[in-house]
Amino acid sequence: MSIAEGAEAPDFDLPTSGGGRVSLAALKGAPFVLYFYPKADTPGCTTEACDFQEALPALGATGVTVIGVSPDPMGPIEKFARKHKLTFPLASDAEKQAAEAYGTWVEKSMYGKTYMGMERATFLIDAQGKVARIWRKVKVPGHARAVTEAVAALG
Repeated sequence: MSIAEGAEAPDFDLPTSGGGRVSLAALKGAPFVLYFYPKADTPGCTTEACDFQEALPALGATGVTVIGVSPDPMGPIEKFARKHKLTFPLASDAEKQAAEAYGTWVEKSMYGKTYMGMERATFLIDAQGKVARIWRKVKVPGHARAVTEAVAALG
């Protein structure tokens, strides 16, 4: 399944680091960034998470929350959050329900073998729960800055 800009954001309800939960219903009323990453504590995912952590003051000033989502179980996510002092919620989508709904659980290929995995993608959801921007097949360098600029343009 794939969604488009302007569409209603698919519902989700996931456990997060720190023992909480995050859901579309709880976040409605304020814009938020939902980013999907393949695996906690790998080089690209660490850089991306740390870049979003650095962008939090600018994003927070606009009232935007950042949520990272991976298929990892809660244990590795908690360890990753503590190790890198991440203060935004990281969610576990072990059942891949959110990833399927957002079209980020995709067929990948490496060394001639195909497998299912998480596409690195980011969604900016507006206060009404609509998808304002989508970034697919994200390249990490400069991505958090691009998202911050898009948030600022959201007004």
